Amino acid sequence: MSKVIDLRSDTVTKPTQQMRQVMAAAEVGDDVYGEDPSVNRLEALAAEMLGKEASIFVPTGTQSNLLALLSHCERGDEYIVGQQGHTYKYEGGGAAVLGSIQPQPLDYEADGTLDLARVEAAIKPNDPHFARTRLLCLENTQAGKVLPLDYLKQARAFCDRTGLALHLDGARLFNAAVALEVPVSDISDQFDTVSVCLSKGLGAPVGSVLCGPQELIDKARRWRKVLGGGMRQAGVLAAAGIYALQNHVARLKEDHEKARLLAEGLTEVPQLNVVGAAACTNMVFVEVDPDRSAQMKAYLAKRDMLVGNAATMRLVTHLDVDPEDIERFVGEVNEFFERAA
Repeated sequence: MSKVIDLRSDTVTKPTQQMRQVMAAAEVGDDVYGEDPSVNRLEALAAEMLGKEASIFVPTGTQSNLLALLSHCERGDEYIVGQQGHTYKYEGGGAAVLGSIQPQPLDYEADGTLDLARVEAAIKPNDPHFARTRLLCLENTQAGKVLPLDYLKQARAFCDRTGLALHLDGARLFNAAVALEVPVSDISDQFDTVSVCLSKGLGAPVGSVLCGPQELIDKARRWRKVLGGGMRQAGVLAAAGIYALQNHVARLKEDHEKARLLAEGLTEVPQLNVVGAAACTNMVFVEVDPDRSAQMKAYLAKRDMLVGNAATMRLVTHLDVDPEDIERFVGEVNEFFERAA
């Protein structure tokens, strides 16, 4: 059986052998009591790297973002977010379902930003007819696109002026920092709270961290327990997160290069349209004839290559995909269209 090439997401990464060894040797304790030394080390490391007072380790990015929303907002409050933002569209509506927090979605601009003039127009008046607008949520990367540093500084100044808090869904924050060639704190400094996923490009099997002010993280810790996210001997998982932060950040550049190679290869396939002039960090978006999309997916699956089924297909590179895999994948895509001709 040939190697499976899975381009559906960077969430499919498996822990490396070195990471597994670190996990097996992890010191553990009861994290709900604050006694797991590995969890405590991970939280301290993440807070230090992002320049925040504190952080909290949680099982998922969905829970990390939800903790931020619940900690910033009260019942009847509102947050402004992108129409395609994960906290709004892809996380089960948790803020509304569990926090009675109203989302106000706005369309993203082509570069993944939210137009701050439109954000300001969406802020509700101080009037009992309206929900109270409390929070602005941005996403970085957004569909693989890196938000410009100048824009983030403008967003910070905007929130200071309007009295909004500013949260970042930074699931792939380190991809953005590597692409910009800046310390991750240059990005995180602009935000009150930041959620970072450890189990995407960083390659840990489980977990995210929410970083921010101590008082807000204390509030998030209570909400984590309410949501069932209090873990016991979680150091086995935290050890993987520590290893990822210490060893897998710089290598994200390799994933970006593999995405560039993938985009270049697929650009040569006349039946496809690679969206955008260049690959965005570790993602490539390809427009496929809707009548061919499912057929191509099935064809590739028979050859141990996994992709999503959509007219605009998202292909994601990660540490388990090699340059040789990219070459093989492009070759099979070409072969599919030649057979279908």
